[in-house]
Amino acid sequence: MTHNSRTVLIEANRLFREGLKHLLAGTRFEVGSEYNTIDLALSAEVTDAAPELVISGQPVKDEADLRAIREAFPSARVVVLADDLTVDVLRAAMGGGADGFLIKNVSPEALIQSLQLIMLGEKVFPTNLASMLLDMNAISPQQSIRGLSPREQEILQALVTGASNKMIAIKLGITEATVKVHLKTLLRKIDVNNRTQAAIWAMNNGFTADGAPTPTRNLYAVSA
Repeated sequence: MTHNSRTVLIEANRLFREGLKHLLAGTRFEVGSEYNTIDLALSAEVTDAAPELVISGQPVKDEADLRAIREAFPSARVVVLADDLTVDVLRAAMGGGADGFLIKNVSPEALIQSLQLIMLGEKVFPTNLASMLLDMNAISPQQSIRGLSPREQEILQALVTGASNKMIAIKLGITEATVKVHLKTLLRKIDVNNRTQAAIWAMNNGFTADGAPTPTRNLYAVSA
């Protein structure tokens, strides 16, 4: 099978797959290539224009799954559609660099809006993600933020919400170039490689969209 569309859908449940195709028909996200598994999608021959979007409803076992998708479709945004929100799946999605993580019971309107934001370069995750922690054994916030300047903490807090450099600059009243400088220093201080890993680190250490830091809380499955 070959890719004949700029959107690729990976979903084993035929009924859900057909429903999603119907929902996206007539939009810029119309599905033209579909696969039952990630392995089938990765082994398919690409002969047409490179896909812009990959939507995977298949369970993501670990970060390697998403990295493999990114390698196969390097120019595409990658969105995970999960049955529910669990620690392992969310960790794999964020660690693997997913551009979006949505629950399958999301409303049609919210799905389309989320895909539009993702194609604009925004990161889209469940609205209550910022209040969740991926590691129940995280060190205390008082220890973890030691060495971070107030500005770096503000930027770290913004990363939890998925804000872009431009959005952070507007919110803090500084230039994008200044944000990049702070971000580079911040990544070095907390010993991570990118903004997604920084967001995970922040949540592990009590940062939320409302303030930083807060007491550690457990992660529970929720609906998007």
